[in-house]
Amino acid sequence: MSLLVQLDLDPTSEPKHSKCPPERLLAGDPDYKTWAQDSSRGDTVKTGVWEATPGTNRSIKGETFEYCYILQGVIELTEEGQEPRIFRAGDSFVMKPGYIGTWKTIETVRKIYVVVG
Repeated sequence: MSLLVQLDLDPTSEPKHSKCPPERLLAGDPDYKTWAQDSSRGDTVKTGVWEATPGTNRSIKGETFEYCYILQGVIELTEEGQEPRIFRAGDSFVMKPGYIGTWKTIETVRKIYVVVG
């Protein structure tokens, strides 16, 4: 087993399809696709590619840390008590444990994610 993993940024395999939990949905009816590509440390570190169609939901990180790199699309993140921030292709950000806010997908977004938690 190699300890070097190259992420496929345009996967052709069948993704895991999901929807926003109803208690977190604020607007729209976004569809989510996840191409999980690696997990480590007893499945506490996960990496892959995620995609969402337009819609708005509550984002609650709990005890997890998430790094995101936007490959395509436009989103607006609004942390509770803060001003909205726009992220688009080429941008990256971290949502730390305890983050609570609103995730609005303006244009279908695809991102690389690394979740630790």
